[in-house]
Amino acid sequence: MDQKDCPNSIKLPETIEAFRNLKNAKRFAIDIGGSLTKIAYYSTISHRVVNYEAEDSCSEENLKYDLQEGARLHFIKFETKYIASCLDFVQQNLVASREKMAGKTIKATGGGAYRYADLLQEKLGLSVDKEDEMSCLIKGCNFLLKNISDEAFLFHRHGNPEYEFLTADPNIFPYVLVNIGSGVSIMKVESEDKYERIGGTATGGGTFWGLGSLMTKAKGFDELLELAEKGDHRNADMLVRDIYGGNYESLGLTGDLIASSFGKVCPKRGKEVQCSEEDVARSLLFTISNDIGQIACLYAMMHNLNKVYFGGYFLRNHPLSMHTISFAINYWSRGTVQPRFLRHEGYLGAIGAFMKGAEECDEEKYSWLENYAGSSGLRSKTSVCLDNGVPVDQLELDRWESPLTFCPLLADPANYIPDTVDLNCDKEARDYWLKCFESSIEKFIQKAIESQPYSSTASERAQQFKEKYISRLHQLHVQPFAYGNLTVRSLLDTIEHWLKEFDFPDPYLAQKQMENECALVLLSKHLDKIDSLDTIDRYKELVASVLAGNMFDWGARDVVDLMETGNFGFEEARKKIPDRPWLIDYLDAWLVRLEGPPHKCAAIFIDNSGVDFVLGVLPFARELLRRGSKVILCANSAPALNDVTHSELLVILRQASSICDIIGGAIGEGRLVAMETAQAGPCLDLSRLNGELAAALSNVDLLVLEGMGRAVHTNLNAKFNCECLKLAVIKNSWLANKLGGLIFSVICKYEKPVPAST
Repeated sequence: MDQKDCPNSIKLPETIEAFRNLKNAKRFAIDIGGSLTKIAYYSTISHRVVNYEAEDSCSEENLKYDLQEGARLHFIKFETKYIASCLDFVQQNLVASREKMAGKTIKATGGGAYRYADLLQEKLGLSVDKEDEMSCLIKGCNFLLKNISDEAFLFHRHGNPEYEFLTADPNIFPYVLVNIGSGVSIMKVESEDKYERIGGTATGGGTFWGLGSLMTKAKGFDELLELAEKGDHRNADMLVRDIYGGNYESLGLTGDLIASSFGKVCPKRGKEVQCSEEDVARSLLFTISNDIGQIACLYAMMHNLNKVYFGGYFLRNHPLSMHTISFAINYWSRGTVQPRFLRHEGYLGAIGAFMKGAEECDEEKYSWLENYAGSSGLRSKTSVCLDNGVPVDQLELDRWESPLTFCPLLADPANYIPDTVDLNCDKEARDYWLKCFESSIEKFIQKAIESQPYSSTASERAQQFKEKYISRLHQLHVQPFAYGNLTVRSLLDTIEHWLKEFDFPDPYLAQKQMENECALVLLSKHLDKIDSLDTIDRYKELVASVLAGNMFDWGARDVVDLMETGNFGFEEARKKIPDRPWLIDYLDAWLVRLEGPPHKCAAIFIDNSGVDFVLGVLPFARELLRRGSKVILCANSAPALNDVTHSELLVILRQASSICDIIGGAIGEGRLVAMETAQAGPCLDLSRLNGELAAALSNVDLLVLEGMGRAVHTNLNAKFNCECLKLAVIKNSWLANKLGGLIFSVICKYEKPVPAST
C-alpha cells in the first residue's frame, strides 16, 4: 500500500543527528575560518499531513495522509582541523554521486575559501565560487534578525536573567555590526544592500591569541579562554584604588575601574609580582575586550546609532568576553548604546554565502522558522558527533511557504512582547512548568500511539519522542537560555516540532472529529436557546458559552482528568464557571459597548475544536454577523493539541452552514471568512502572522483573543490600536494562583483602542 495512505508503512527516523537529510541536499555553501568551519546546505523534506477532506477520515483504518514537501536549511559548525573528515562524511552520505556534483559550484567565504578550494574540488567535485566575507556576514545577520524572533540578546553576567532575549523588531535597520576576528571591522548597516565599513582596529582576536601564546603556556584559543575564566585580573591590573586609595570622585571614577592594564606586572623594587598564568590571560582578555568595546561605542555614537551587534570567533558566546564588552559599551555610552549579541553569530558568514543568489530563500515569498528539534543550544555542552567522532553544532531552519509579518493591530510593534511570563528570569515559574511538562508527557505519548493503531512503529517512535523531549527539558533546567527566550509557548512549540520529526501529523485528530460531530448535533438547539433570550441576557449567555466551551482543552491536565471520566459535557462545564466578579471582569464594559453601533469587522483567534468552537465561538461570531459586522475566523495553519486548524475550520463551517441559515448566508456573502494564522502551536505570536491575514486585519476594529494559549500565556498584556476582547478560563491551578485566583478563574478583558506608537 502507498505510504501516503497507510500508517503501517511509517519508517523509523534516521539515526544520524548531524548533517541530516543529506540525501536530499540541493546546494552547498561554506565559511572556512582559521579555527571554525561552517557548512550550509538546502534540502527538501517530506512530512505527512492529514487530508481533512478525505471521506471517513475519522476512521483510523481509512485515514488518509498526503505527503507535503517542504524545505529546510542546515548549518553545521565544526573545528577547521576536522574539515577533511567532515567533507568525507558529506561525500559518503550524499545520494547524488560525485559525478553528479561535478560542474556545480559551492559558495565559499572566509579566509580558508582560498586555502581549501582544491580540497573542496577533490572531496565533493564542486568548484569554488568565492564571496566577499563582510557582505556575507551582513547578509547573514540580516537574515537571522528577520527570521528568528529571539535571535539577539543582552548579557548581564551573574544577573537574573544573565541572558535577556530581545523580541522581534519590525525595523532592524540601521545598526552597527562589529566583527571580531583576527582584527576588528566595524560596519554601519542601513539597509539590505547599503552598508559601509566605518572603522576598526588591529587589536582583535588574533592579538589575544598571539600575545596569550607568548605570555602563557596555552596554545589553543579555547585553552586561553579557560585560563582567563579562572584568573583574577586584579593581580595583574592596576586599579583606580591602587593609585588613589579608593574612588576618584571628582572624575567619577570608581575604585574598581582598571587604571592600567598589566600595571602591577611592572618590576618594583622590593616587591615580587604575584601573578599566575590565569591572571595574565584574564587581564589580556579584559585589555582586548575593553579596547574593542570603547572603539565600537565611539563609532556608534559618532553615527548616532544605538544598536550594536557583535560577532566573530573571538566571542563564541563566551560569558567573560560578552561581559567585558557589555561593560565597556555601557560605561562609555552611559547606557545610550546597547551591546547586542547573537545566539547563532558563528553561522553569519555561512548563512550569507548561501543566501547569495538563493532563490529558495526569497524573502518576498518565504519566511524561515527555527526547528527546535534539529538545532544545538546556545553554549551547549553536548555537541552531536558524527560517525567518525567529529563533534559538531548545528542550526536548522524550516521554510514557511509565505512571508510572515507583524499584526497591524499592535499599538507598539517595536515593544511587543508575546509572552506573559519569562521563564528565564522567573525561577519559580520555570521549575514549575518544566516539571509540569515532564509529568504530562505520557498523555502526549498515549495520544500519539492511539492516533496510529495500525502502525508497527508507533510505540517505538513515541518512545523516541519522549526521550528526546525529556532530555531537552533536563537541559533547560541547567541552561534555560539554550534555545532563546524560555516560555510556555516555546515549550509547547518544541513538543510540536518533535511530534512532526517523529511522524505524528495530528495525534488528536480522532478526538477532535468526534467532538466536532457531537457539538454540531447540539448546535441548533443551543442557538434556539440563545435566540429566546432578551438582548442583555443573550449577550451575557454568549460570553458564558465561550468560557464554558474553552474548558474543553486537552492541553490542560486538570480538565483532561474531568473529560476522561466521560461525564463532562457542555452543561457541566457551564457550572464550573465561577460567579462574578471574575478574576479579570470587564464584562459590563463590553455590554455597554454592544449598545453602540456594530463593529465593521471583527477578527477572532480561535482555540479548541469541538464544544469550544462549535458551541462557544461560533454562536458569538453569529451574533456579530447579526449586528452587521464582518467576521474573520483565524485558525492555526498546522495541528497543535486539539486546536482547530484552518483546514478543519473550513469543513466545520460547511457543516454548520447547513444547520444555521445566518452562518450559511454570511459565508455565501463573504462576511464570514476563515483565514490561517501561520501558527503551529497553542499560543499566539503576533509578530509572525501570515501576510495575507495581516493585510486583512488592517480593516479590523474588534480583535477577539480566546483561550489560555492566546489570551493568557501570550498577549494578556498586549495593547492594540483597535478594541480588544480577551476571553479565557484558567485551567491550571498554579497559574491561577500566580495571577491571584483559583482554578477555573475567568479572564474577561475588554480594552478600548490604544493610540498607535509613532
